[in-house]
Amino acid sequence: MDIRLARPSDLPRLHPIIERAYRGDTARQSWAIETAPPATARTSIAALEAILADPAERLLVAPDPDDAPIGCVHISDRGDGRACLGLLCVDPALQSGGLGHRLIAAAEQLAATAFGTRRMEMTVISTHDNLIRYYRRRGYRPTGETRPYPVPLDPPQQMVVLAKALAARKQLG
Repeated sequence: MDIRLARPSDLPRLHPIIERAYRGDTARQSWAIETAPPATARTSIAALEAILADPAERLLVAPDPDDAPIGCVHISDRGDGRACLGLLCVDPALQSGGLGHRLIAAAEQLAATAFGTRRMEMTVISTHDNLIRYYRRRGYRPTGETRPYPVPLDPPQQMVVLAKALAARKQLG
């Protein structure tokens, strides 16, 4: 299975996977979720289309043998050698098979070559200890910075910032 850049034709099949991974009953059953997920949608097809249209963004997908997406990861160039990793998800029925690790590695490599990234950052809900440990095993470390959760929740949630140094490899040509 080759991880590749997402195409517009992937989005109608990818969007429900993202929602199942981040929201609803399937997300509640995930090993990575330790608090109830918000009831609001995680994203929209329009938001995914905006990612594909933005030259400072990349959306990678992992396709199944029929080329249908089964997971994704998003990277965003923040300038000054920094990029942000987000929207990492694998179809809940296929989790714990190493695909998340492969998506992270592909995102790090693409960020280094496409954007010259030397530092990859991400945010994780502070109460998701299992997920923070997962990212720590991938070399991400807490920076000490916290940010508010992007939408109001009751009770309010905080996001911790994790970061990892990358070896920058600018793409030639």
